[in-house]
Amino acid sequence: MAVSEQLRREVVTRANHLCEYCRCHASFCPYPFSVEHIHPESLGGKTLLANLAYSCQGCNNAKYNFIEAKDPLTDQFVPLYNPRTDLWPTHFLWSDDGLELIGITPTGRATIERLRLNRENVVGWRRMAVAFGIHPPS
Repeated sequence: MAVSEQLRREVVTRANHLCEYCRCHASFCPYPFSVEHIHPESLGGKTLLANLAYSCQGCNNAKYNFIEAKDPLTDQFVPLYNPRTDLWPTHFLWSDDGLELIGITPTGRATIERLRLNRENVVGWRRMAVAFGIHPPS
């Protein structure tokens, strides 16, 4: 089901224009962001505010229709980070230089791997944003 313009505005405002996964800001990304289904429609997810997240194309493409992934430390499948039900600081923290995300739980580690949250172009954006004092986001 298509996301209405009103629902899209609510998702973008709630996310403060940041990708809810890698935390890049939409105004600094060359590609439009998506409003994505956290629990995919293909797996029965509904088009409701509680099931939608704001996502850059890199994270959206990597997530695809996955809701779980393998934790690289334990080799166990765990749920991916859910921006509606999980608290970001519970699962992630920034490296000392602010350039990379570190997973501190199985869900955090699996999400970083599955969505490639430390991919080269995102780390490059973070490097520039740190230099300008606009990253990491609060």
